[in-house]
Formats: sequence, structure tokens, C-alpha cells
Amino acid sequence: MKIAVTSASGKLGTSIIKNLIQLIGKDNIVGIARTPEKAKFLDVPIREGDYNNQKQFVNALKGIDVLLLVSGMDAPEKRIIQHQNVIEAAKQNGVKKIVYTSIVGAETGNAFSPIVQTNRQTEKDVQNSGLEWVIGRNGIYIEPDLEYIDTYVKEGKITNCAASGKCTYTSRDELGFAYAKMLTQDKHNNKIYNLVGEAITQNQLASYINQVYGTNLLFNSVTVEDYAKERKAALGNFMGTVIAGIYEGILNDAYNVSSDYATASGRPHKSILSIIKAFKNNS
Repeated sequence: MKIAVTSASGKLGTSIIKNLIQLIGKDNIVGIARTPEKAKFLDVPIREGDYNNQKQFVNALKGIDVLLLVSGMDAPEKRIIQHQNVIEAAKQNGVKKIVYTSIVGAETGNAFSPIVQTNRQTEKDVQNSGLEWVIGRNGIYIEPDLEYIDTYVKEGKITNCAASGKCTYTSRDELGFAYAKMLTQDKHNNKIYNLVGEAITQNQLASYINQVYGTNLLFNSVTVEDYAKERKAALGNFMGTVIAGIYEGILNDAYNVSSDYATASGRPHKSILSIIKAFKNNS
């Protein structure tokens, strides 16, 4: 069985490939990247594949039995077609199974919803492909908060619009472990899994960071409107809107969902506190 992982140079794709190597060895793993040179650090063959180029993916998927399709990062109006290009190329090559990295979130009601909608459409496209399939709905990554810690310390606080909403954070390492199992075990076929950890508030997140890093962070709650304005000014209109929409989703408990992680991976999700400790130790 030969397994291909798209977006191999990205952090999630890299985590999945590393976990696959630990599980089955490197001989039957192929990475696919838009810019193969960026994935050379991985100890597996890398093929060129751009989601916008179906013909390129037809070549990239030759001899592949199972495909891990990492959801694209482009604007919502482009993503559905990009994903369809990959699905069609998989069908043309006789790929037997597609595993898709989708997301948890509300399909309506916040500025992140258009992205959730595109993921739901790709879920349907994967399910209707005629191939075996598994869909993972990823929770919010904890890493961006930890990568932002110097700014938090400088400001003395974590500021967003989530208020007392709860978020079931996860990490790319945890996701990589789960997807490796979903790719290699047939018992997951035709299942949709919420790949999330424990539900915590922003106050709890600040407390965990303080415990691990010895900081004194507080949580500063602001309105959705004020947070969106600040994020757009800092990150640009598209990314600022996305980030504000995620935290508006947390405010409304869009990410406070039950976890299927243990079913998907065969073990409980690691605690958020232990993930923060591991991140600090590995930084």
C-alpha cells in the first residue's frame, strides 16, 4: 500500500508524514508539494502537485493507493475547485481511499463560516467520489497561541473576543498521530471524526501558559467588532477576518464539540497542559 500526503512541506503534512514513518516505515510513503524543494527535509520521495493543476496531480498520484488530502489555504471561492482537481486526479489513477483534513466550526454565523462551508462541500465531494473515505474535522491548533507568546508577554494579556466560550484545542502533533492511523486502518473507512481535545476557556488557556512559562498573563475580553478591526489592521483584511471569525466561533461555542479522537487514534487526546509543556521543551 502506497500512501501520498499533500501539502507535505506544511506543518500538518509534515506531522502526518513523520507519524506515518514511525507507524509503517518510509518505503511506501510519498509526499506531494507545490514546491518540492521545500519538502526535501522529509525522508521520503517528493512529487510536485499544485491544487490548481489537475494534470499535475494526475502525474503525482500514479501508483498511489491511499491519499491524504490536506485542506487548501486559498480563498473560499477557490478551494472547492482546487480540492475537486485532486479528487478527480485520484479517481483517474485508481486511488482506493481518500482521507480529508476538514475542520470543526459553524457553517453560518461568523466570518469564518465561509471557509467551513467550503470544507463541508469538499466532504460531500469526497463522500460522492466512489472511493473509500475518511474525514477528520480538525479542532483549532494550539500552536499559534504558543508561537505568539512573546507578544502576549509584552502586552501582559491575551486579547480576543471569545469571552467565556470554550474551545476544544488540538495540536498538529496530535493530528498527525491520528491521521496516520486513519490512513492505515480500514476500520475508519466511511467515518467522520471530530479530532479535538479538551474544551477550555481563554482564562484557562492563560492559566496553563502561566503555569508552564512562569508568566502572568490575563485574559482581556473585547467585542467582536473591536477585535475584527484590530486583527484586520494587523494582518490584512482576509486573514484578519478569518482570525476574528474563529474567535467569534469560540464565543458562540462552535468548537465546543464532542471528541472522536480516541476512536480515530486508539488513545486519548493528550491534555492541553501537557501539549504546552512539550511545545516549550521543544522550542
